[in-house]
Amino acid sequence: MEDKDEQEKLGGCGRNCLSKCCLSRQVRVLIVGVVTVKNVHVEQVRTPSRKLSTSSSSSDCLLIRQQLQWLNVLVMPIIMVSMAEPLTVPMGDDKLQSKYFENGEVQSSFLDKLLQKWDDRLRRGLFHYDITTYERKVIPGEYGFITQLVEGRDLKKRPTEFRVDKVLQPFDEAKFNFTKIGLEEALFRFEGSENEKAQYFHDSPISESDPLNFIAINVSPIGHGHVLLIPRIKNLLPQRIDQESFLLAFYLSREAGSPYFKVGYNSLGAFATINHLHFQAFYLPMLLPAEKAITDTVTTLGNGVRVLRLVNYPVKGIAFECGDNSSIQDLAATISNACIYLQDNNHPYNVLISDLGKRVFLFLQNYAEKRSRGEVSQEIMDNQVNPAVWELSGYMVLKRREDYGKATEESMLGFLSLVSLSEEKYRELQENILNALFQGKI
Repeated sequence: MEDKDEQEKLGGCGRNCLSKCCLSRQVRVLIVGVVTVKNVHVEQVRTPSRKLSTSSSSSDCLLIRQQLQWLNVLVMPIIMVSMAEPLTVPMGDDKLQSKYFENGEVQSSFLDKLLQKWDDRLRRGLFHYDITTYERKVIPGEYGFITQLVEGRDLKKRPTEFRVDKVLQPFDEAKFNFTKIGLEEALFRFEGSENEKAQYFHDSPISESDPLNFIAINVSPIGHGHVLLIPRIKNLLPQRIDQESFLLAFYLSREAGSPYFKVGYNSLGAFATINHLHFQAFYLPMLLPAEKAITDTVTTLGNGVRVLRLVNYPVKGIAFECGDNSSIQDLAATISNACIYLQDNNHPYNVLISDLGKRVFLFLQNYAEKRSRGEVSQEIMDNQVNPAVWELSGYMVLKRREDYGKATEESMLGFLSLVSLSEEKYRELQENILNALFQGKI
C-alpha cells in the first residue's frame, strides 16, 4: 500500500518506461556515490526502485553523502551533435577524432561513451543473452561472408505483430512499441546542437517540448554495441522513412567517427519486427561484404550524388555516394526520397549507411512474398534466417549450431540469391526510382 501511495505521488504508470506517463513525471532520484576515486570526481544516479550498495572494495573510494532530492523533470545523459558539415580529419582504423566537451574539458568520444554504456547494461543483465559469448567467423571464399551464432534468438526476441505484405501500416499503441521499454534500456538522448558544437551532458533535464530522440540497447543483440535509434519517440511514428529522421541516422553514423560502426534500417515486409520508427546500429571491426562489393556508376544526380549499382553481388541493390559537390544532407535527402517512393508503392527494402554516412546501400528484396507463395523450401525456412539489412550486407545471424557449423559460401550465395529480386524486376524498379528522383515526383 505504501508503494502504491508513493507511485501516485510520483506519477507515471509504475513501469519506469519511456512513455509520456513516466517521462514527464516528477521523479525522486537517489544521488549516491558522490565519491573520490584517486582524486577523480564521479556522480552516479539511480532510481529508488533499485537497491543500492554503499560498500566499496577499494580503499581509494570514499562515500561522501547520500541525498534524496526531488526533481521537476527526469534527467538523462544527452549527446548534442553538430548539424554542420564535418571537417575532414585524418582517421585511424577504428580510433575516433571528434571529442566531446564537458565542463570545458575534453571527454571521450561518442562511440566510446556508447560502448561503455552498452557494456554497463550487459553487466547489469539487461540483455536476453550475452552476445560476447557466442561464436563468429568469416566464411572462406570470394565474398568473405560473416556468420554470427546466436542460438535460440528467435525464441528470445519479441515476435512480429503485424502483416508482412504491407510496407506502410498505421501505428498501433496497443501493440509493443518502444515507449514500453524500461528507462534503464535507454543509453542517452541524441539531439541537435544549437551552437554547432558536439557536446555531452551527463544529466540533461527532459522537458515537454523536447523531440526526444533516444538511443537504446537492443535487448536481442546481434553484435557488440547493438543499439536502436528511436527518433521523436513521443510522436509514436510507424516504421516509415521521412527526411528528418533519415538525416538523424546519418548524423549517428557520422558522429561515431568509425567506418566500423554500421547503421541500418528495415522496412516492414523486409523484416522489421516492430512497427515503431527505429534504426539499428552496432560495432563490427571489419567491413561487411556488401561494403567491399564492386560497383558501376549509373548516373550522377543534379545535386552531385552519385548513383551506382552493385556488380556480382548476390542481392540486387543501389549504392549512393557523396560526389565532389554534394553534402551529407544531399545524400540523405536523395536516399530518403528513394525510400519514400518504395514504401509508397509497397516495395520492401533495407538500407545500410556506411563509411560515416558518405556511402549508402539500398537493398531490394521480396523474400516474404516468395515465402507466402510457397516458393521457399522447408529446409531453408528451418534455418530461421530472417534476411534483414545485416544479412543482406553479408552478416548472417544463425540460430542453430548445426547451420553455423556447415555454413559455406555456396549456401550463403544460394540463400541471398533467393532473397533478391530478379534482374528484370530490379532494372524496372531502379528505372522507376531514378525517374521519380529526376522528375521530383517524391
